[in-house]
Amino acid sequence: MPIRRVALVWLLGLLAPSFAWADNPLVVEAALDREVAAPLLDAFEAAHPHIQLTFRDRSTLEVDARVANEDNPPDVVISSAMPWQMARVNEGYAQRLDSPAAQAWPEWAKWRDEVFGFTFEPIVMAYRLDLSRHMLPPKTHADLHTLLTQHRETLRGKVTTYSPLRSGVGYSLFQQDARYTTRFWDLVTAMGATDTHLEANTRAMLEGLSEGRYWLGYNLLGSYAMVWAQSHPEVFVQVPQDYSLVMMRMAFIHRDAPHPAAARAFLDFLLGREGQRVIAGETPLFSVRPDVVGPYTAQRLRDQVGERLYPIPLNASLLAFVDPSRRTAFMDRWQREFHRLAHPEPAQGAAAIESRIDKRSQR
Repeated sequence: MPIRRVALVWLLGLLAPSFAWADNPLVVEAALDREVAAPLLDAFEAAHPHIQLTFRDRSTLEVDARVANEDNPPDVVISSAMPWQMARVNEGYAQRLDSPAAQAWPEWAKWRDEVFGFTFEPIVMAYRLDLSRHMLPPKTHADLHTLLTQHRETLRGKVTTYSPLRSGVGYSLFQQDARYTTRFWDLVTAMGATDTHLEANTRAMLEGLSEGRYWLGYNLLGSYAMVWAQSHPEVFVQVPQDYSLVMMRMAFIHRDAPHPAAARAFLDFLLGREGQRVIAGETPLFSVRPDVVGPYTAQRLRDQVGERLYPIPLNASLLAFVDPSRRTAFMDRWQREFHRLAHPEPAQGAAAIESRIDKRSQR
């Protein structure tokens, strides 16, 4: 064989791993704002320059629908809608991750080594300065209920929260609220009486607050709200002082991942010390690992808020929340309570609230 040909074969052999990575890009379907996750994604690409990362930021319900796409499955699935993630894993859509990082991950933040909670994000209230000119901003859920009932006309149309129909994470948070406070349905009634606007995501709530359309927001994702407040001084973030829910972004490798090696590398990075260090120091997603330091760690949040933190448990109990009969019953009651004072006409089933929500969102 000619010397030049031998040299070419040798060189191609050295480059083969790079070509393999380049030919097998990594596709991540995520309910995670790219702006918030940018430091984490940049760090991954720097650590794995031969992996071509495609990161698709979608709503929680859109991500869930992509999981069942047999013709074009993603490699990794990330979502804050914890019951939906757990349901998909239970249906067999995840593959087990056997790695040192997975084995060392805290038991309370994983399930069967198939799905992993890699963030620790508080759920907050947010308000703008206009509110404080008229009343004391709420610090607890009881404060919020008092404001909504005593200042109904002042706050009419100026309050916002999640739509439990258009947002998987919103539905999950309201289900958790119902577990932790006996006055939850009174709060729903009070929100309906003030014509609270129901949005599909936290960003829409924050935009409304900055634009002055809303004065007060309830059950926002703290990670997004904290980033927003840094560049929008008119918005203030309040971690509830009576109890604060904490949700985790859950990630798993799709069972039919077209590029499983790249998917394993990505998940190991999320769970590894370097990825968690970036989360703790450069994003408000809050690191889970106890061996990293920074302004955003689960331990620091516990130190600041104490026993008032109520992490949503990552276990099989989440499956009950996506049971069709339970979801229908919850949404039917939501409609009755939300429209009890604002719309006294008889309930028409869960579909009616969706129609009203859609009409509102078009205003």
